[in-house]
Amino acid sequence: MPHSHDHCNHLPGESCAIDHGHAAGVQLVPPPLALYVHLPWCVRKCPYCDFNSHAGKGELPFDAYIDALIRDLDQDLPLVWGRVVSSVFFGGGTPSLFPPEAIDRFLQQASARLRFAPNLEVTLETNPGTAEHGRFDRYRAAGVNRISFGIQTFNDEALQRLGRIHDSNEAERAVKLAQDAGYNNFNIDLMYALPQQTLAQAEHDLERAFALEPTHISHYQLTLEPNTVFFAKPPQGIPDEDSAWDIQEHCQALLGERGYGQYEVSAYARDGWQCQHNLNYWRFGDYLGIGAGAHGKISSGAEQHVLRRWKHKHPQTFMDTAGSAASIGGDDVISAERLPFEYMLNLLRLHEGFSLRDFESRTGLSRTVLLPALQEASARGWLLADSSGQHWVPTELGRRFTNDVVGLFLT
Repeated sequence: MPHSHDHCNHLPGESCAIDHGHAAGVQLVPPPLALYVHLPWCVRKCPYCDFNSHAGKGELPFDAYIDALIRDLDQDLPLVWGRVVSSVFFGGGTPSLFPPEAIDRFLQQASARLRFAPNLEVTLETNPGTAEHGRFDRYRAAGVNRISFGIQTFNDEALQRLGRIHDSNEAERAVKLAQDAGYNNFNIDLMYALPQQTLAQAEHDLERAFALEPTHISHYQLTLEPNTVFFAKPPQGIPDEDSAWDIQEHCQALLGERGYGQYEVSAYARDGWQCQHNLNYWRFGDYLGIGAGAHGKISSGAEQHVLRRWKHKHPQTFMDTAGSAASIGGDDVISAERLPFEYMLNLLRLHEGFSLRDFESRTGLSRTVLLPALQEASARGWLLADSSGQHWVPTELGRRFTNDVVGLFLT
């Protein structure tokens, strides 16, 4: 629901500025900008998936959807005039269902409208079951320079239980096809704490991934999200919390030994190969969200506020309305009371932590609004400041209790 800008709850005669933690000289400075493009179709909806994805029926309307994306982008352009885009991410659904020509056309149109950084990172999510032979070189020619493979596990029985359409051999073959096409920058998605999974099986998944030499591995726990088949009918044999923690700790150590540094809760990379797009999210950067159900976050220096905008979820409704106000699911200006929480929700996922100066420039709020929560987190051994008191990082204990730490910043 759209909010008016006049959402300040101070008493008559009180200054809004003091109320909201704005200090003299503290200005919100628009951070780096990314572009997220949502391609909503997949071959079959996985039972654990709570993303806005829809099983495709018959011929998919690739051209019509790309047309709609361009209209959608045109509508959002005034929010980001003149700003440089540092990364593009095609997420889904299964973006690799879209032919390279469609991806190429979108990128051509987008680069005519936006200023793309010279070293732009362009990621395409790929399902190994849709990676057709010979396509990767054409994605590469279109400008895609990073591939993210949704493999989840190399255990064929587990893949079937997860409702995946590929097997482990297809997964390896897809990665090798991408390497043959010249891709050296790619991610492998793996899940752990799968139904009936043992520690040895989780370790075996990592060993199979290491053999393919990815630059990046996403390693995350299977969670039962509301509105999924698994939430309604949980599968048998999901490891309990202690077993899941054992798997996580063991695998973290293994990833570290193999040269994959953990830089975020579930992200590991070889040195210099962190995902720039996701780093921007977690550093509370800005991003345009284009496509069905896409979410964006845009900071305005002129308005000194942070806006969240999202689009209608259903692909057909989105295509029918794209480029008109009717396509916008909501515009929400984040209130000053909520900004510290939203900032920490992202930054505390990162091992690198945050600086108080960055907090001020990304929110327009004074660092003083953080002090009570920082003191509390410090007293509990969850956050640690450097000698200057300016830079804060989560401790190992703090990383175990991220939700509790973030909760301290809810006012």
